[in-house]
Amino acid sequence: MAYPHFSSFIFPLLFVTLSLMSSGGVVVGARQLVENTMPEIPELPKPEIPELPPLPKVELPPLPQIPTLPQPHLPEVPKVPELPSFPHLPDLPKLTLPEIPPLPKIPSVDHP
Repeated sequence: MAYPHFSSFIFPLLFVTLSLMSSGGVVVGARQLVENTMPEIPELPKPEIPELPPLPKVELPPLPQIPTLPQPHLPEVPKVPELPSFPHLPDLPKLTLPEIPPLPKIPSVDHP
């Protein structure tokens, strides 16, 4: 590694040189593809598909009858006993709130 700049100069130059040398074959191959004509493919006759015979109509058996179950006899729900009424609470006196004193006015200063 006596010359560290040698590899950074030679390898890209070598890469460009080799890529330019190999591109001639690609151009010739592309030209041959353009100039080459494809042989005509003969059209084949479409095959005739025979008609399918009609399908037989199938009759489905009737659905089975589901037996009905008798309604169960439910006992009557007992009545809920009435709850005793709550005792009457005495009326509370209405409280009077103290008045809030008004805020003092701030004098305004007119600016010229």
